[in-house]
Amino acid sequence: MEARLQHRVQRYGWDRAASRYDGLWATQLAGVQAELLSRAALAPGERVLDLACGTGLVTQAAARAVAPMGQVLGTDLSGEMVAVAQQRARAAGCLNVDFARLGAERLAVADGSFDVVLCSLGLMYVPEPEQVLSEARRVLRPGGRLVLSVWGERARCGWADLFGIVDDEVSSEVCPLFFRLGQPGLLARLCKENGLLAAPEQRWRTTLAYADGEQACDAALVGGPVALAWSRFDLATQQRVRARYLGVIAPWQGPSGYAVPAEFVVLAAHAPGSA
Repeated sequence: MEARLQHRVQRYGWDRAASRYDGLWATQLAGVQAELLSRAALAPGERVLDLACGTGLVTQAAARAVAPMGQVLGTDLSGEMVAVAQQRARAAGCLNVDFARLGAERLAVADGSFDVVLCSLGLMYVPEPEQVLSEARRVLRPGGRLVLSVWGERARCGWADLFGIVDDEVSSEVCPLFFRLGQPGLLARLCKENGLLAAPEQRWRTTLAYADGEQACDAALVGGPVALAWSRFDLATQQRVRARYLGVIAPWQGPSGYAVPAEFVVLAAHAPGSA
């Protein structure tokens, strides 16, 4: 898919998903988000950039960690995600955080202006992840830190066939590079090629728990990366897609719902030099 079209698909899709995202994914992703923040080791007074911030779950946690003098900027391609993030921050009384609708591949911020760059489960959606890493290198101060998380290998994510099911109903592939960054060693290599020094990656396996099939389908189809395609399907197509997806995750159904296996990769890197 051409990069400009991929950006539009992602922006519109996440705009549609924004209102339900927290209810469908906040609990599911809390563990990997906590791991990312642990690896970042944020300190009071630091300046933090949170790329692809979504509804601001990581952004707010980062703002609490660097308070009272530190500042955090959350950016996302989706205007609706940014609006939800702003509302959440205001409701929580989080005063040291700002948000902006910005794509991660072209950041309108100054060179060397951040101590830490975070990107929690956002890099997989970008047509040019190398450009994102190059921009992260540019905006980090010497010695500044980058911490990333992405979904892991396709074979270790029980829900992965979702993309093929949706692809069968649309004219272009959905998220064509989604699992590419989960390949062993690839994130570290891309960091090195873009001037960042990476520590060994950490693979983090978990299960995604859903109370029933409706919740599992809503998380995958309404609150995730295929939300735009899903919103345009007629009722018959939606029913067909739901049935096929429930068939895919049926092996992980038990008396209390579904426990679908998943894998994440968390990687920390830093810019050369010292502050």
